[in-house]
Amino acid sequence: MLVAIATFAVEEFATLHAACLASGHTPVAYVYCRSMKPSSSTDPYAAEHIGPITAALPPGIDLLVPGTGNGLAAALGGYRLDLLVVSGFNWRLPAAVLEVPRFGVVNIHMSLLPRYRGPAPVLWAIRNGDPDIGITIHRMVEKLDAGPILAQRGGIPLGEYPSPEVLRPRVGEVIQNLIPAALDMVATGHPGVAQDDSEATYAGFIEPEFSLIDLSRSAQQVHNQVRMFGFMGREQAPILRLPEQIVRVFRTRLRSSEGLRVQCADGLIWIVASAVEEG
Repeated sequence: MLVAIATFAVEEFATLHAACLASGHTPVAYVYCRSMKPSSSTDPYAAEHIGPITAALPPGIDLLVPGTGNGLAAALGGYRLDLLVVSGFNWRLPAAVLEVPRFGVVNIHMSLLPRYRGPAPVLWAIRNGDPDIGITIHRMVEKLDAGPILAQRGGIPLGEYPSPEVLRPRVGEVIQNLIPAALDMVATGHPGVAQDDSEATYAGFIEPEFSLIDLSRSAQQVHNQVRMFGFMGREQAPILRLPEQIVRVFRTRLRSSEGLRVQCADGLIWIVASAVEEG
């Protein structure tokens, strides 16, 4: 099959490119997601990384950086694609794109669907205290993350202090193992297994007010809140307002440790890495 790959990060592209080649399929184009929504300004991260992405592309692979969904559909139409493989692409793809490839579009979603449909499944898994996450490869339909499942595997450990750097190779290994069977199913016309909508949950963007630590929550909830923001990056760390100071919290522990001891609704938590905010 002739395949195009759409992602928001060059690491994911490299994983999918290798997996497609190993499965006997030929990637011909890479679609890079430059903005959070179609017809919106280029994300600063994307602008910074377009050069390195171009340098990292294998010979013969075209780079598409679309501005609109219809523009993407028109660009992909020239390749006579069999399949578009999507992973971590910010846009909700319109029907005009879904209808271009001969066998449609498949998406790689970082949860065991139908649980955690939506844009932030890993963040919600950490927030809810899940010990692990899963990967689902499914056919893409217009309804978000609701298409039939082609392949699925769970048991990818998050660990106490998850980070993208640690999680990425674990996820990449699972994707490389799942892709061959999923693409074979697509090539033979297998429809996939329908999801049970009654079991669906939604993992939307994190609400802005959650960036403030509320000590009326349990110690475990506060700990998971700090873990979740830690996954997003040190600059995203949540704020704790104390009578004497405002503290940006980087890491907590639920057992007695050196650091600032704070009372939560059901017990103590120890802040072991933090910074005092100015003002």
